[in-house]
Amino acid sequence: MSESLKALLDLLDLEQIENDIFRGRSPEERRQRVFGGQVAGQALVAAGRTVPVNRPVHSLHAYFIRPGDPLVPIVYTVDRVRDGRSFTTRRVSAIQHGKAIFTLSASFQVVEDGPVHQAPMPDAPDPETLPDSLTRLTPMFGEAGARAFVDRRPFDVRHATPLTWEAAKDPALASPESVVWLKVIGDLPDDPLLHVCLMTYASDMTLLDTVLLNHGLAWGDQRTMGASLDHAMWFHRPFRADDWLLYYQDTPFAGGARGLARGQVFTRSGDLVVSVMQEGLVRVSDSGRDG
Repeated sequence: MSESLKALLDLLDLEQIENDIFRGRSPEERRQRVFGGQVAGQALVAAGRTVPVNRPVHSLHAYFIRPGDPLVPIVYTVDRVRDGRSFTTRRVSAIQHGKAIFTLSASFQVVEDGPVHQAPMPDAPDPETLPDSLTRLTPMFGEAGARAFVDRRPFDVRHATPLTWEAAKDPALASPESVVWLKVIGDLPDDPLLHVCLMTYASDMTLLDTVLLNHGLAWGDQRTMGASLDHAMWFHRPFRADDWLLYYQDTPFAGGARGLARGQVFTRSGDLVVSVMQEGLVRVSDSGRDG
């Protein structure tokens, strides 16, 4: 297991400080704000710890309200909205400095049978045939810069489509679609909630990039800034975050300084296991707006 994965698992192991109240922290690395996938994953951990294990999560809907402060703990309060015969509903607020920075509603369901269909898995090269992130990023940022970025990621991420930084340099590479293979770097225990929370974390790593890729923009290009606004996920089937997962992403709309991206996550055998939607703030300084 990589050191970065050990660190992430430690972040997801929340401290319970009272009934339905949990405390989480952020990595010690210096950032201007808390990574959205982290707070979403921790909030789902908090919700899941108040639900029987025989009721897996099937959906979550979240809003990012304020930037998170990485220097202070995050308190998660869980509201037990409903405990029904088939469904359980939880609402979680993430609080810093006395104010909510994030809210999440999650629904859990007993396992039931019903009609089955799914969208087909898109064609993609096998992950082993694709260069890893270090190989892909080194030509753009040098080995030291690329390694500093890759070493703090607990996921092996391999792009089958252009990176935003590549499209920013070559507009011909711009695309409304992004195809990524990912898995955690290490083996995980058989804890379904843990695998779901790790995918919740990972779902925020590349999804909004798809909006930028369509316009030849990139984070860090000195003119683009943005942030996640809301996030929704639907969990269709069990999966393992330590097996390769194909994350197909596209962007159906951008406008009003916002961009919408959607994703579908498939197992290597072709099962659709997760669907994702996210809207984010995207401002470009040369568009005449004050970033």
